[in-house]
Amino acid sequence: MSKADEGYGEWEELVGAALLGTDRRRGAGPAGSPEALLDAAAVHAVRRRAGLRPAAAGPRPEPAPGDPRPAPPEAARRRLAQLLAGRTGVAGRGGRRGAAPDLTELLPQWLAAAGRYGYRAPAALVPALLDAARARTDLRPQALALAGTRGLWLARLNPDWRFALRGGAGGGGGMPDVTDRAAVERLWQEGLFAERVALLGAVRIHDAAAALELMATTWTAERAEDRLMFLDSLRVGLSDADEPFLEAALDDRSRNVRATAAELLSALPQSALAGRMAERALACVGPEGVTPPAECDAGMLRDGVVRQPPAGRGERAWWLGQLVEAAPLSCWRERFGGLGPEEIVALPVAAGEGWTEELHAAWCRAAVRQRDPQWSRALLGPPTAPPAAAPGTASLAERAKLLETLPDAERAQWVAQFVRAHGLSEAFQLLGVCVVPWAGALGRAVVDALDIAREAGSYPWSFSGVMGLAERCLDPAEAGRLEALTATAEEPPDAVPGAAAYWAEAFQRLVATLRLREAMLAELAPTT
Repeated sequence: MSKADEGYGEWEELVGAALLGTDRRRGAGPAGSPEALLDAAAVHAVRRRAGLRPAAAGPRPEPAPGDPRPAPPEAARRRLAQLLAGRTGVAGRGGRRGAAPDLTELLPQWLAAAGRYGYRAPAALVPALLDAARARTDLRPQALALAGTRGLWLARLNPDWRFALRGGAGGGGGMPDVTDRAAVERLWQEGLFAERVALLGAVRIHDAAAALELMATTWTAERAEDRLMFLDSLRVGLSDADEPFLEAALDDRSRNVRATAAELLSALPQSALAGRMAERALACVGPEGVTPPAECDAGMLRDGVVRQPPAGRGERAWWLGQLVEAAPLSCWRERFGGLGPEEIVALPVAAGEGWTEELHAAWCRAAVRQRDPQWSRALLGPPTAPPAAAPGTASLAERAKLLETLPDAERAQWVAQFVRAHGLSEAFQLLGVCVVPWAGALGRAVVDALDIAREAGSYPWSFSGVMGLAERCLDPAEAGRLEALTATAEEPPDAVPGAAAYWAEAFQRLVATLRLREAMLAELAPTT
């Protein structure tokens, strides 16, 4: 037995006697009080550590690859350090957040702005940036892009950051020129998964056909989950040229790959799959009513129809919805005698049979998938109508998806009118799809609605979600209009006790956050 083993055995004996007591251990052992035994164990531990011979040093890692992108200006670097070290505002009495801005909620905006300017992360802050990305998955794409090749280099050395090797684009200066065919092929064959995903995305943007060709070279040898991620890259620049590859993917051995291929094909109105789905859907729906499919045959299964419905859904309704959402929206005009989307949606098709809601929901999904603003407008209805009276769906989540198909300015105008008609309690999900910052009519509508809620003495905590969203999304120029609302107003007789103080504090935090965002974005602007 070595001296180290003997020392360890004596130390273990001392600790065991201190914790269990000498009377509970078999055989002879050290005597003394637990405190004395632990003191003796501590002395032994120090002796063992002091006498430990250092092991041979391991090989030094290769230096991190260079990143030619510029670092942010000095003020912006200090701000990033502050945001990475920041914590969610500490709650005060009654769970209130206080008037200080929540720094953690501003970090995504800093990362997005830095990405737009093409900056790299300051080297000293890359570890903290990776820690933040580890804790918050919503930060990972932008954080890993900012960390670039240095972040991937560090991730290979620290198991805590291993997510970076598979969880997002590597970004940065290590990406080869997409026109350098040899370098692209070498990275595609030898790179880490994250690097390959980033490479495929970059090539896809530059040359969609070249990206498809690159993906095909290793397709059959890839793992199912990797094929799924690579296939998802085709959403960028999706065109009829992708149809042969996607049609072949309908026979993939992975169910998820088959489903994604079918979804992408259904977004191509001229594809063979879209034609097959149109034929099936037109046989089920028309001016005369709705007749859902009686079975889910092999052809439907190959084209992505899922046979087993979720709990609470009937089989035939489930199959019908999948056929209609995958059929080109253009096929319905002729089927309904030349009517446009608004007229078709307004028809009482099979209303007495209970199929209207199912049909409208499927059209909503089709409008979102095919990015069809005309059908989206018809299904949304006027913003002043009660939410439950919308022709397409009463679900605010579905309406938010429909809004995303509209141009930015039209979307903001629609939501502004909705807020003015219905207030903010119904508008949270709709505001979330509006382009930031909320300016013009939308910004004014949100500020006015918050002021109305404050004056009415409404229950203030029910607006905390909208307030948090406003802190991140309102145009900083609105801070001036909000200054007048930061003072504590007199509470109406029927107001919730303490509401006036809460509203004043919330508006103070909102104004402070808007001022901070304005300064933050100014700091990121290039100095030359």
